[in-house]
Amino acid sequence: MKSFLGRYEGAIYALFRIVMAFLYWSHGPAWLFGAFVGRDPVPLTTKFGVAGTIEIVCGTLIAIGLFTSWAAFIASGEMAVAYFIAHVPRGSWMPIVNMGEITVALCFAFLYIAARGAGPFSIDALRGKGK
Repeated sequence: MKSFLGRYEGAIYALFRIVMAFLYWSHGPAWLFGAFVGRDPVPLTTKFGVAGTIEIVCGTLIAIGLFTSWAAFIASGEMAVAYFIAHVPRGSWMPIVNMGEITVALCFAFLYIAARGAGPFSIDALRGKGK
């Protein structure tokens, strides 16, 4: 499999980075504007307003590959905090029980992206900062 897909590694990684960023980003407009989920927007000064702002900004930066490692590190940390603030209090530390699977998955996906960098298909690569 490596010999077949290995030649597409850069493009596959870019797709992974963009899809993870989109999943993360989509929570921001949901918090700030009620988009996609039909709920009332939250004030910017609440913890959910701050989370939504971080999700929009970092999600966009990760998707386009600009300041990727920093944005992904911040996003990973935000997801770790979100897990312990929003999911663990639901009665279990187990993600399948407290509905925190996407939070944990995004946390570790962004930790990987922070360590690996933006990759070849990114603005960081154009700036000479991508790996």
